[in-house]
Amino acid sequence: MPDDLGRIEALLDAAAGEGHVPGAVAAVGRGPVTLGRWVAGQADATAGRPMQADTIFDLASLTKVVATTTVTLALAGRGELALGDPVAGYLPDARACRDGRVTIAHLLTHTSGLPGSRTFYCWCGSRAELLRDLRQTPLDVPPGSRAAYSDLGFMLLGEVVAAVAGEPLDAAVRRRVTGPLGMTMTGFGPNGPAARFAATECRGDGTAWTGTVHDENARLLGGVAGHAGLFAPAADLARFAAWWVSPGDGVVPAALRRAAATCQTEGLGGRRGYGWACPGDAFDILDGRWPPAAVSHTGFTGTSLALDPVSGVWVVLLTNAVHAGRDATAVKALRRAVHETVTGSIPP
Repeated sequence: MPDDLGRIEALLDAAAGEGHVPGAVAAVGRGPVTLGRWVAGQADATAGRPMQADTIFDLASLTKVVATTTVTLALAGRGELALGDPVAGYLPDARACRDGRVTIAHLLTHTSGLPGSRTFYCWCGSRAELLRDLRQTPLDVPPGSRAAYSDLGFMLLGEVVAAVAGEPLDAAVRRRVTGPLGMTMTGFGPNGPAARFAATECRGDGTAWTGTVHDENARLLGGVAGHAGLFAPAADLARFAAWWVSPGDGVVPAALRRAAATCQTEGLGGRRGYGWACPGDAFDILDGRWPPAAVSHTGFTGTSLALDPVSGVWVVLLTNAVHAGRDATAVKALRRAVHETVTGSIPP
C-alpha cells in the first residue's frame, strides 16, 4: 500500500471520533488489487455496536449504478433490448413516456424530462398504487432537452428491466449481475440479524432503521426498486469496481462499460454517462482532482463509489452518515478528503 494512503485511516477515525459520521468502511484499489481497507466508528450508535469490515450497508442511490444501470447494460449487451428503444414499448401504460417518446437511454442519462422526485409514499397505500401514479406522472420538460437527476426515471427503468427479463428486478440483478460477479452478500430486501447491518435514520422511538430500506418510496415498493433498495458490504462493491475497470467483458461488454462512463449529455446542463456522474456534473464528488475519465455516484445514506476506467483506480467509501441526521456536510467533506488522498497517493 502506498504510504500516503495510510492517511485514510486517520481521516475515518477523526470523522467518527468527532461525531461527524457514526461509522465508515473504505476500500481503495487499482484493477484487481485492493491496496487498502479501513474500518472506523459505529454501525449503530444508539446500541453502541461497532462497525465491522463486513457490515452490510443500505446503498440508497448506489442502487442506480450497481444494480439498475448494470443489469440494463447487461440486457443491451445480450441484444435483449436497445438503448434507443422507446420505454412505452415495454411499459405501454406509462403515459408520459408514450406521449413524450422517452427512450431507455433517456432514463439512463437522467434526460427523460421526468421530475426528480415525488413523495408517492405520502398518498399511495401499496406498491400497485405507487406504480400506477408513477406511470401517470407527466414530464416536466421534453425528453432530451436537459439533464436533471431523477429517481422517477430509475424507478421506471427498474420496471423496464423486469418486463424485458421476465422476472422481478431483484431476481434479474441476482441472475445477471451480482451472481456472476460473486457478490454473494449483495441484494434487495435483506434478511438476517440486525448486527449485520449499518443503522440508518433514527425513528421517533429512538431506534434506527436497520436492515430495512431507508428510502420511503422503495420501502413502499417492498424494498425492490430501480432507484434504491440494494444492500451490500464494502468487499462486494470492491469486487464490482475491480470488474468495472477491467478490460474483460463478463456481465457487460467492456466497450459498453466505457460508453457508460463517457458523458452522453453535453450541452444539456449536466454531465452524465449511463447512470454515472461524469466530471463537471453537479453530483460529481471528485471536483476535477481525478483523471477526466473518472466517474462517481453517491447514495443518500452516506455511501459512494468512484472509479477511473483508464488508470483502474477505484474507491469504495461506505458510511451510515444519515444515522446522525440528514445534514450531508460532514460526509461530503470526508469524501473530498479521501478522494484527494487517493489521487495524490497513486501514480497515474
